Amino acid sequence: MAGVIRIKSVVICLFLFLASQGRVAGAPENKIKQSETQLQQIEGEIKTLRADLTESGLHRNQLLTELKESEKRIGLNAKRLHHIGELLRQQQERFDDLEQRFAVQQEALQTERDALKRQLRAAYAMGRQQRLKILLNQQDPAIVSRLMVYYDYFNEARLRQMGRIRQAMDGLQQMRVEISNERAQLLDLESRELAEQTQLEANRQQRQEVVDSLGLEMRDMSDRLAALMKDQEQLSVLLTQLREQQLSAPLEQTAEALPISSLQGKLRWPVKGRIEASFGTTKAGNLKWDGMIIAAPEGNEVYAIHRGRVAFADWLRGFGLLIIIDHGSGYMSLYGHNQSLFRETGEWVEAGERVALVGRSGGRSDSGIYFGIRIGGDPVNPKKWCQRIQSGNRVSFLPAFEQSARKSVKQIEYSGLESQVSKRAILSNVSGSAVKELFWRVTDRA
Repeated sequence: MAGVIRIKSVVICLFLFLASQGRVAGAPENKIKQSETQLQQIEGEIKTLRADLTESGLHRNQLLTELKESEKRIGLNAKRLHHIGELLRQQQERFDDLEQRFAVQQEALQTERDALKRQLRAAYAMGRQQRLKILLNQQDPAIVSRLMVYYDYFNEARLRQMGRIRQAMDGLQQMRVEISNERAQLLDLESRELAEQTQLEANRQQRQEVVDSLGLEMRDMSDRLAALMKDQEQLSVLLTQLREQQLSAPLEQTAEALPISSLQGKLRWPVKGRIEASFGTTKAGNLKWDGMIIAAPEGNEVYAIHRGRVAFADWLRGFGLLIIIDHGSGYMSLYGHNQSLFRETGEWVEAGERVALVGRSGGRSDSGIYFGIRIGGDPVNPKKWCQRIQSGNRVSFLPAFEQSARKSVKQIEYSGLESQVSKRAILSNVSGSAVKELFWRVTDRA
């Protein structure tokens, strides 16, 4: 606001200065000096205004640096929180398994107790005649000897039965200790998860304040356009470098992975959500969107559209946490504004593999991702390469996957082929590891 007031002051002073030139020519010397002084004042105001603009630019760069560091911290916290959540689910599965084993041990213990009761009743019925009475029995010695052996067998069996009961009780006690330890670990993980959530919310609030402050600094439309053009220029330089790296180290396609060039209209969408900005629509001023914005809940998983190698995975101004995947033959896919990245530069990813989490990095106020496709460095419309949108402006991937799989099933039924070889032959037309997995699942049901 101060800069705008200074601009208006400069314009008014210039106008008065020019309007007074006709009178200055015939005015006394003091009038000329007064005009020169006024001109010097105007030049001083212009110099001050330029200094203020320079200071504002430095402050904006400082805010962008703070935003970058803040969002990187949020990404790391979100990644750790996601990992703790997976551990918590695994611990819960182990806890449920222990509960089942505990119930089985209880049932086994009760069975042993019932067997012991029956054995004690049998012992009482059989042992009414004491060992001395048996020895004094005037019956056949062979019968007496046989009864003594039976009596010893009975005692040994009873001792073994009691040993099994004690062993079962010891096992039950050990199970109780294990369950108690598992509960303690679960509670500790839950506490850590809540602490991570609290820290994440605090970082998000810090980031939001930085974004709001940045928005105030960039209120003027010319500054906003300049920033957007600089973002595009920076991304173009990055893509040029990546293309040079791509030419020097071309990708090798595996035997089962079809080249991306043959999958136009068949690629999966990276995330399920609503299209907020489409390819080619106006972004700001005369700039057009060279990709698209897909609105989705923060923290949802982002998937690779095809197999490839991660060419870039870091924070980039205007795009936040950005990951670029090189699919070979000049094809690249871009995923920006993420909350967290799960792959690093140089790593390989498969179609349908999780590579990031939906976020709002890069100065976005709402959660979502930037999604773009480049061929030879030129942007193309992702709608022409990904699966047809089922309804409205929402993108999804599971319905189209199942449709592809069921179409292949119909081919099998029509040809009357049921063998695994026939399935693999038709499977060559189905793209993506996730689609193939669903294909086998559907064909097995068929």
